[in-house]
Amino acid sequence: MDVRDLKGNFLPAILKKAGMLKKGEGIKIIQSFEPIPLYSTLEEMGFDYETEKQDEGKYVAFFYRLVEKTGELSDLPLKPIVMTKYADIDTTLADLTVNYWQFIWNKQNPAIELKIKFLLSLANAVGSNRFRQATRELIKAYSLGVTVAQLDELFSLFVWNQGVGHFSSEIAQSPLFMAYQFIKKSESKGLTRKEILKKLKVQFGEKNPDIGFVSNTKYKD
Repeated sequence: MDVRDLKGNFLPAILKKAGMLKKGEGIKIIQSFEPIPLYSTLEEMGFDYETEKQDEGKYVAFFYRLVEKTGELSDLPLKPIVMTKYADIDTTLADLTVNYWQFIWNKQNPAIELKIKFLLSLANAVGSNRFRQATRELIKAYSLGVTVAQLDELFSLFVWNQGVGHFSSEIAQSPLFMAYQFIKKSESKGLTRKEILKKLKVQFGEKNPDIGFVSNTKYKD
């Protein structure tokens, strides 16, 4: 699969193709930068991999299935598909960025637990009025086990740090606050975390223009 010119979220198509493969079979992915975000997901599906840089702006990753694993993936929702936009600017920039992402978010033996990192990133995004990013971090943190009680305290801190006026006019009207309320209401109705995450991915996923990174399909050549 040559995904260098594909826009939007093509990860589901890759996972569907990979899921159809049997033990001993493989898939080749061609990308403009090293496809690091794919590694952990396909490893969880039973794949080993080897990647070659064949040319500037051309990486070929070979994924070979060692075992057929069944069951749902525990991988994080909302993958960093925006990496492809860096490749539109410069493939070297995309390569540097994806390795930086690996260092920050997929570091081996990190001192700060990943779900706490997402809460810190969420708070930083709110401080900069980046509610798209903040909503994505909220969903990721919740998928890793952050509790409603922890979110309650976090949003109380937003009132304290941002001020009542700013909270009322900006934060309380944002998709971030809507996602937070959705989680609280869903848990109060007795839904499980798994059920809530499934609904979150639909209502606050890539197809939601306030949260997802969509391709600019309306601008045609």
